[in-house]
Amino acid sequence: MSATRMMILGLVKWMQPVHGYDVRRELLSWGADKWANVQPGSIYHALRKLAQDGLLREVATEQVGARPARTTYEITPRGLGEFETLLRDLWWGTQQPADPFVAAFAFLPALPRPEAVAALRSRGQVIRAGVESMRASMESSWIRDSKPVGVAWTYELWIARGEAEADWCDRVADRIEAGAPYLPEGLAGRDGRIAVEPAAALAPTQESEPEPESPPRVGGNA
Repeated sequence: MSATRMMILGLVKWMQPVHGYDVRRELLSWGADKWANVQPGSIYHALRKLAQDGLLREVATEQVGARPARTTYEITPRGLGEFETLLRDLWWGTQQPADPFVAAFAFLPALPRPEAVAALRSRGQVIRAGVESMRASMESSWIRDSKPVGVAWTYELWIARGEAEADWCDRVADRIEAGAPYLPEGLAGRDGRIAVEPAAALAPTQESEPEPESPPRVGGNA
């Protein structure tokens, strides 16, 4: 939410006096709904809330024909201070963005090894395809001739992150495929997690029925 507040305050500062519709259009033209988790439907609500909090000022509300009424906003001195505080917090902070994949990866042993390997390799391929798309955008006149230089530099950041994650996917897939244990030897099977055998156990063998006291296996992780 702090990033959304900062971006809306910053855009009003740049474009004022400005309608909420133009703020929304500008944010969507940046693709902020994808990389900043700015929900398009929440922008008008955020503008009203910022005005209620005294960070924005409603300059006028006008209606043309049957179109919905549009409110024009300006930033207040208090809003300017809030914008600068949020801006510097985000510049100097090192917050890690939430990634649902990390939550799923915490349950790595719940997936059969072949599926985990396939999913990681697929993820790497998808990320690399996105990286190539961003490279093409960077070389286009759309960025070179019509965008501030910061846009191209941001693409460089996304490309570097994408390449690093795609390489990580391949490395981890190789380790899983080779039978790397998921837990240290002394902890395997002690806390209800799955004890994972080394690579030799991945070869098809005739297995005997487990003893009744053996801990059950789930997810096909042998």
